[in-house]
Amino acid sequence: MRKSIDEYIKEVDKRIDDNKDLEQLKEDYLTKIGFYQHERLIHLLVTLFYGLFMFITIILSFYNPLALIIVLIFMVFLIFYVRHYFYLENHVQYMYKQYDRIIEKMKEKK
Repeated sequence: MRKSIDEYIKEVDKRIDDNKDLEQLKEDYLTKIGFYQHERLIHLLVTLFYGLFMFITIILSFYNPLALIIVLIFMVFLIFYVRHYFYLENHVQYMYKQYDRIIEKMKEKK
């Protein structure tokens, strides 16, 4: 996913600078932003559930110390999910700025 979003952002930056076929770029871009927003939402939900499961497992570890192993597993997964979620969040925010640049270029062209 990271490679895909990075390549797409670079491609769009080039197309914005070329200033060609901005109307088609705008339509395609809105669709692509929707896909990445959906991906971001799914990762947010998964991250929240991992956090919830980790919290429940921490409570259970007071009754059974072996549950700490599961807490550690959840913690590792949670760290990677939070990291990936913030990556998606930051890049989708950048895509919003790119969209604004597309609109500005279209206005300049008129």
